Amino acid sequence: MNIIGPDALVFGVDDLVACRQYLIDYGLHDAGNGRFEALDGTAVVIRQAGDPALPPGLGTASLLRETVYGVADTATLDAIEAELKRDREVTRRDGVVRCADDMGFALAFQVSVRRPLSLPGERVNAPGAEPQREPNALGLWPDMPARPRSLSHVVYFVPDAAKAEAFYTRLGFVCTDRFTGVGPFLRPAGTMDHHTLFMIQTPPFMKGCEHFTFHMGGPTEVLLAGTRFVEKGYQSFWGPGRHKFGSNWFWYFNSPLGCHVEYDADMDLHDDSWAPRDAPMGADASQLFLFQYREKWAPSGPPPAGAPR
Repeated sequence: MNIIGPDALVFGVDDLVACRQYLIDYGLHDAGNGRFEALDGTAVVIRQAGDPALPPGLGTASLLRETVYGVADTATLDAIEAELKRDREVTRRDGVVRCADDMGFALAFQVSVRRPLSLPGERVNAPGAEPQREPNALGLWPDMPARPRSLSHVVYFVPDAAKAEAFYTRLGFVCTDRFTGVGPFLRPAGTMDHHTLFMIQTPPFMKGCEHFTFHMGGPTEVLLAGTRFVEKGYQSFWGPGRHKFGSNWFWYFNSPLGCHVEYDADMDLHDDSWAPRDAPMGADASQLFLFQYREKWAPSGPPPAGAPR
């Protein structure tokens, strides 16, 4: 089934004002009616928690109410609807197929709203390779834009990762890598991104969204956007660094959306010839290296006598 990836994540929140400001400061465009878009039209949608139009909550502290997947065409919608109607309630209205997965997460499927992007990625000059930036073209400048380009992936806490994985396998998702006894990284058929969904097995009371992220144009944009976010007063949670599985650069932040929010860039691409890796979850497996933000600093003179050089 030609599922491309998440088109939108829908949250039911108590503080619309704080969430709106957070998403704007993160770099998304306020498209109106609670919708905040990346450059390709993928989005986060916020609604008042008590809005009767929202799907029910998960019965936990999670504020995520619906994950909206974009698909290639109506034939894919037809196939999804037929498959899911075999064992669960499915609705279809105004071109959107809706159901719940085996963990209770509300899902929607629609012909993708993603707009084609034609933007350069980060260009790097390296000895031994042809220059990617011509002479006098700067790699960084003070007002360099760093806008989220596309909704990358979402991470769920689930009480039964094997059962959850089996549901998405029915829809054409494949495992690209796995943390042993914890959960899989899953890629749908319509993308080569390492994953658009990762699941972590946890006790039932934790069920919900751990984090989501948008792709940036390169590692410099991750660092630049993250630095600007910190300078606006938002709290860094993890990063910046680079993951091992997926190879993507990352920087995570706390948020008023009841989950962490990440910037990421430069994720691995895989096709069906890829053989999944399996590793115990831990610091060595989840990150290849990790930095820590600190206030701007510059050397102010020679080191004191006896200091290491």
